[in-house]
Amino acid sequence: MKTHEKLLLENRAWAALQLERDPEFFNRLEHVQTPEFLWIGCSDSRVPANEITNTQPGEIFVHRNIANIVDHTDLNMMSVVQYAVEVLQVKHIIVCGHYGCGGVKAAMGNSSFGLIDNWLRNIKDTYYNNRVELDNLKDASTRADRLTELNVIHGVYNLVKTNIIQRAWKDWNKPVLHGWVYRLSDGILHDLCKVEPGSEIERVYRFD
Repeated sequence: MKTHEKLLLENRAWAALQLERDPEFFNRLEHVQTPEFLWIGCSDSRVPANEITNTQPGEIFVHRNIANIVDHTDLNMMSVVQYAVEVLQVKHIIVCGHYGCGGVKAAMGNSSFGLIDNWLRNIKDTYYNNRVELDNLKDASTRADRLTELNVIHGVYNLVKTNIIQRAWKDWNKPVLHGWVYRLSDGILHDLCKVEPGSEIERVYRFD
């Protein structure tokens, strides 16, 4: 059997199982979308948001990209954030990275990988801005893990700097921003940082 045909068969089996458990499952999904969470994660196939948080379809609004980068010039991501915040009015935004991220490892080296080099520049900038701390970590694996964490934290604070988040904080006193990291070897999520609505923002980044 061709691989893609197996996926279609598995889809039918999954849909039938959902209906067996709950005949109204798809009817609810079709007519309403009220997630409390926006998840900004890595495209890595080993880090699926719903599975690792044990949540159901409809509970998490998801955006994924290489190395879970939050970049204000990424119109795709910013459109997702605006929709999640202003239309869905999510209560929480989670930026989630993962240890062992290929994008982070690539950004730490000097090899060229083509178009993605431009995207990974964001992580190189994070490395440069934290080079004293990172260069003092002699073990390459430990250094990569710490850069993974810093990339997540940097992403959270990049959200704080947007007019979308600042307007939502002013108008609705939400969302709360979270930085998490996932460890592939044990399947556990770790909390790195949390930024509440109304938190102090550097003056140059503030929108009055």
